[in-house]
Amino acid sequence: MKRGKTCALLECTRCRRLASHLAQVRAEYPDYHARPVAPFGDAKPKLLIVGLAPGMHGANRSGRPFTGDYAGILLYKTLYNHGLANIPEVTGRDDRLKLKGCRITNAVKCLPPQNKPLPDEINRCNGYLRDEIASLPPHAVILALGGIAHAAVLQAINARKKDFPFGHALEHALPGGRMLYDSYHCSRYNTNTKRLTPEMFDAVVTNIARRIRAV
Repeated sequence: MKRGKTCALLECTRCRRLASHLAQVRAEYPDYHARPVAPFGDAKPKLLIVGLAPGMHGANRSGRPFTGDYAGILLYKTLYNHGLANIPEVTGRDDRLKLKGCRITNAVKCLPPQNKPLPDEINRCNGYLRDEIASLPPHAVILALGGIAHAAVLQAINARKKDFPFGHALEHALPGGRMLYDSYHCSRYNTNTKRLTPEMFDAVVTNIARRIRAV
């Protein structure tokens, strides 16, 4: 995302409920980022990872996707294991993390109450994701973490859900040559309940890494 668009994103208040919620969070936690969270990583990635939204004490605190919360533990360790990140554990924006050929963003850039964005908020934020996907190289891969992220990607490229159903470890050839891979979200709930195990997530990223090395 170009600097001008990043600045505009950080100042975005188009969703009144989310803007009000963030104002309350800033008052309670004045040292938190508590603004829209911009994407992070390689400017021209071969892999774009799309999550749901910033977590209260994770990205909402640090200002960087999946940084400081439980979901980031599995994500960044797996990326490191496949050569897509330079360190396996992340703690904050001063941890020297660099992504290699990879970029991370969210379908909704602001922290939603109870981690549940409303449909109109997802729709309103989709223009940012549309621009992010449009700037990808022609044969880039997109990894959607969860059904909402999957649907947001399809909306951003004007594709129909019925043509590309969500399912863990499914792979979809998108119009134009890009690929969409699906995974359950690496949230604490999913990993604690074993809906998503490290082995399951690693298998998805293994297939992605194999593909992006080949193109």
